[in-house]
Amino acid sequence: MDRVCAECRRDLPRTSYTGNQYSKGDGWSRCAGCVHGHHFDVADSAPSDSGRYNNASRATFSSDSLDHPFAAGTFRWVAKGKYTHGNRAGQACVCKWFKTGAVFESDYFALDIKAVGKALDVVNRFNQLNIVSKPIKVNVPGVWTFDEDCDWAGVKCLQEPFIQNYQKFNSNSGWADTAKKWGEAMQALSHFSYHVTGGNYVLCDLQGGVYQNEVVLSDPVILSRNREYGVTDLGSQGISSFFSQHDCTNYCRPNWTCPANPVQHFQPRMGTTMLRHRVSAATSKPSRTFVLPTYEEEDEDDYY
Repeated sequence: MDRVCAECRRDLPRTSYTGNQYSKGDGWSRCAGCVHGHHFDVADSAPSDSGRYNNASRATFSSDSLDHPFAAGTFRWVAKGKYTHGNRAGQACVCKWFKTGAVFESDYFALDIKAVGKALDVVNRFNQLNIVSKPIKVNVPGVWTFDEDCDWAGVKCLQEPFIQNYQKFNSNSGWADTAKKWGEAMQALSHFSYHVTGGNYVLCDLQGGVYQNEVVLSDPVILSRNREYGVTDLGSQGISSFFSQHDCTNYCRPNWTCPANPVQHFQPRMGTTMLRHRVSAATSKPSRTFVLPTYEEEDEDDYY
């Protein structure tokens, strides 16, 4: 049964409240987000401690790296290059751009950066708990444009630092690799994201690299009750599916809330599941949905 939080006034499911708070009754119960002081409605414009930024103004990519990208998803390519100006000069980087005919480009850049912003909020809070031995960081992409003096002039791309020893920890459909320590830790991060946002969001599709002093993630997915984050946001059914496959790990805390009686709506798969709405011009309502896997093939050990 839904209830309006006495502090933030959001209409939230019962699982957004601790048992103690819910027992206080309608008009008195405060959601988990308010109890713990975690509010996510307004993005922080300042750089995040958990962000890994470009910190550069220019980068270079060889013609071969652009003609033969080292990784690919369902609707974009990824090429490896090198920063040439700024604090990261000399370091490796990647750019991501859309395949010919991709239908997602108009919204993707904004939604990708929006998802990263939400991920930073969650990861900051998670790091403060000192549950794992290393801080977790998130690559923060920038929208860059190729120079006018090249064949790719005017093409926009997402630019971010390169990640070594890339691996996938969980997906947005409920698949998870918990055989390793950091797979368990990432499942805990996803569980925490539901708890700390009052049951409204799940941070998942966690992938990246484990370094000596930190863990770096890239391309996170946010599942939201209202599908605020585009084709990879599977909505309330995605949240339910995720938790239908979730078994708490050694890093989860017993007081973290979970959905009641979660149901599997999507087949768990390692690749990123996309749910796209086709809109009818006459009705302006979704007329068809379908699911696609992404990142099915990678060409190298380090990939996106």
